[in-house]
Amino acid sequence: MKKELLMASALVSTLGVASVAQAVTATFAGSQKVGVEFDSPDNGTDTNAVLDQSNFSVSLSETTDAGTTISSSFGVIDEGASDIGDDDNAITLAFTDGTTLDILNAGNASGTHDISIPGSAGEEGVAGTTTNTAPTGLDFAAGSTPLGVEWHSADDFMADGLKVSASFSTDSGAAKSATAVIDSSWGFGATYVTSAGDTDLTIGAGVSGADISNTLSQAAGGKEGVHFGISAVTGDLTVAIGVADGDSFQAGGAGNAGSNIDIDGSVAKAGIKYVTGDLTLQLGVVAGSSKDGVFGTAGTTDDSHDEIDGSVTYAVASGVSAILGYTSVDQNDEGISDDTGGSAWYVGATMSF
Repeated sequence: MKKELLMASALVSTLGVASVAQAVTATFAGSQKVGVEFDSPDNGTDTNAVLDQSNFSVSLSETTDAGTTISSSFGVIDEGASDIGDDDNAITLAFTDGTTLDILNAGNASGTHDISIPGSAGEEGVAGTTTNTAPTGLDFAAGSTPLGVEWHSADDFMADGLKVSASFSTDSGAAKSATAVIDSSWGFGATYVTSAGDTDLTIGAGVSGADISNTLSQAAGGKEGVHFGISAVTGDLTVAIGVADGDSFQAGGAGNAGSNIDIDGSVAKAGIKYVTGDLTLQLGVVAGSSKDGVFGTAGTTDDSHDEIDGSVTYAVASGVSAILGYTSVDQNDEGISDDTGGSAWYVGATMSF
């Protein structure tokens, strides 16, 4: 309770420095993406499905007399089944010295600085078994609770091109249960931007950690890791690579026979993007592996996820793009091919405003 009171006091005192505004400035954007996916799993029948995705987001901001900008945002997402409110956005304070502070739902600073790796722009995917724990994202070890803050430095922090972030989150106060949850977290990340001749380089790295809690007698697991990536842009060509290594967990559920699972994983990603006229070509590869076991029991055999995906996007008109995407996945679960890989195609279009 003491930690929650301290967090609440910090929020009230921080916002209290701002004068009350009569109204805020609102801007909005959105998109409609419609396409069809053709899925060919290794262990089943070929299927196809129409994917209808609508996104509408609103950004809110206002600047106080002292020059501090207060902002937040919300969104509505319709993916064909139900409307989902995007309610995990922070309140952001931007100060006159260039620093910013995210309050509540702040996330983890390590994940903020992971490098974006080009891959398919389509919505195709290959579903694998729920017991395969091989990671596919660079930020797989970065976690947080909603009750957190994240601080971002101004640009050129201590060196030209350097920007850093730090975050902390504490116990959300949820009742403990057999299902493992994050109790508290911390994170640190940095991005460095420089150039080499005609090439613009962006280097991103992060480190994070989190404590896990549950009511079972099993030893508590953890969530901690590091990631590193670099992106090089030369004219219309972008090439990026990234690697991550760390520990994570999978909360107990039906797929795990009720057990909480420790995951010792690593992943490497690479991608290339080329823009020529109205065409954008993207190609990406993912190689993830892990060992997993019930909390307190080290895994001994490997899960793996090997993926190649790509897409061609054509700008039909202003704000309108046609997309052709392809993904191929090969998986192993506990060292044995589990036949849950396969391939998938996507053909669709996006309209944005």
